Amino acid sequence: MANTANTTDLTSDERINLAVGSTRWQFKKQLRHTTVLQSFAFDDVRLRLYVAQVMQGGIRLAGEPRAYTADERRRRGDLCLNQLDYTGTWLNHMYLLGFGHGVGFGVETGPPGSAWIWTEADARAGGTAAFGRGVSRFAFVKGQTRRSTAAATSYPVAGSTANQPSVDMEFKRLAVRHRIGSRLRYRVYPLADAVEGDFTAPLHDFAQTATHPDPNIELQGFALHGNYLYQLAGTAYGPGNPPSEHGNTHVSCTDIRTGRQVQRTRTEAGHSLDYREPEGLAVQRTANPRLCMGLASGAVGARRYSIYYKERG
Repeated sequence: MANTANTTDLTSDERINLAVGSTRWQFKKQLRHTTVLQSFAFDDVRLRLYVAQVMQGGIRLAGEPRAYTADERRRRGDLCLNQLDYTGTWLNHMYLLGFGHGVGFGVETGPPGSAWIWTEADARAGGTAAFGRGVSRFAFVKGQTRRSTAAATSYPVAGSTANQPSVDMEFKRLAVRHRIGSRLRYRVYPLADAVEGDFTAPLHDFAQTATHPDPNIELQGFALHGNYLYQLAGTAYGPGNPPSEHGNTHVSCTDIRTGRQVQRTRTEAGHSLDYREPEGLAVQRTANPRLCMGLASGAVGARRYSIYYKERG
């Protein structure tokens, strides 16, 4: 059940219907590194797209004893944050060392022309990847290498792991996905409180709902918008998930006021892509808000990303 204490409901109750068809927006675009995208977010004021990916292997940065392999980068939680324009033209990047796996992040915009990135931070290794124990907020600085520190990390849920944020700039809220033991939950905070480092009064607190008919298939992205939280789940094409069946990717929608799932459907967006792994979910603020889904394609060492969207209808 959702925790409704301190809940402030929004006057707008519009949600994106997941049953509507999908439209292609960007197709087979290239990032700085050759790994798949992990997640993405929009700066709809300056028309910038930010895309996170795990750093590829073989790169040695200043202060590092050697070049790390791709597997080592993944276990360390080292990310490349790309900045692109809305045509998909690559512009700039940052390196985020020790931050996490990049399952979700957000962009906060504000005057005068500022843009702040919210990411997971203070990564702890868990198996083949590292996941953030908290969240961090920082300005995007092109070409900068930023190392995660406890001092620059906020810990919204004490003792939690796998923290990932999503920013809803239209309604000025921050969602943080997190894990306590085996339980996955979300908390939603007023963005103004989060900016001040105050996570004591969440507006909503609810369990992650079933993102896929197969409970063994993990979440690949989420996005908060208004009274609803959208989730993406699925796997790349392969045994048991052939291209001929157009994939197993599902999108779902949860009402954050009740914690109940209100819709879940399979999407065939980008089914003609090779490899086709769902990666990342974000809402683009246009006159008619778009729920955007990221899809990775291409061979190992030559990955590309595509973005498809569903408009509110």
